[in-house]
Amino acid sequence: MNPILTVRGIHTAYDTVDVLTGVDIDVMPGQITCILGVNGAGKSTLIRSILRLTPPRTGTVTFNGNKLDGLKTHEIARLGIGCIPEGRRIFARMTVEDNLQVGAYNERSSAKIRSRLERVFQIFPRLKEREKQIAGTLSGGEQAMVSIGRGLMTDPRMLIIDEPSLGLSPLFVQENFNVIRDIAKAGVTVLLVEQNVNQTLAIADYGYVLLQGHVIVKGSAEYLRSSPEVHRAYFGG
Repeated sequence: MNPILTVRGIHTAYDTVDVLTGVDIDVMPGQITCILGVNGAGKSTLIRSILRLTPPRTGTVTFNGNKLDGLKTHEIARLGIGCIPEGRRIFARMTVEDNLQVGAYNERSSAKIRSRLERVFQIFPRLKEREKQIAGTLSGGEQAMVSIGRGLMTDPRMLIIDEPSLGLSPLFVQENFNVIRDIAKAGVTVLLVEQNVNQTLAIADYGYVLLQGHVIVKGSAEYLRSSPEVHRAYFGG
């Protein structure tokens, strides 16, 4: 089985500050692949490099056989990569339904949009109950559901999820991680970027650990749970 996403030799910098240096990752279809690391390790920059929000200076990214080099971010999205950004970033003054509809901006078939919407409501029944509610009045956990649902409305082949546990109570963190696992079981490949080691490795198949812009260890979730390199990345030494 070939990777659906391949990153090779990515070097990304902001002005003169190197953030990623020679990063290689593979994401296998139908699996949850995680990127772990503390703040400043380069996790978000890796996402920005893949989506070409911050184009890498060197290296290549290939998705489903398509080289992403030179493409614009909206063109990459059309290839089937969805993204749920850190901090949720919902449209606070719009309704839940309107927020979700934004995710289907590339789809012109009203029947397909309705079908995707119903799928989201099946995953998050609470959003169906709040369909006409202004999104900014929702709890943090419910807003996280809107953000994930909006990502699913793109009907992605791969979904990039950035820090889904950020700012949530333990109850909602567990609930969201359960949803992420179910999304992968339904056939959507997931690239999960997180700081929360235990929750992430409980659902991931494979992972990479970044430290100061380098991959310092990679392997199965089971291997990473006992890896001394993971401990070093988070606690030093």
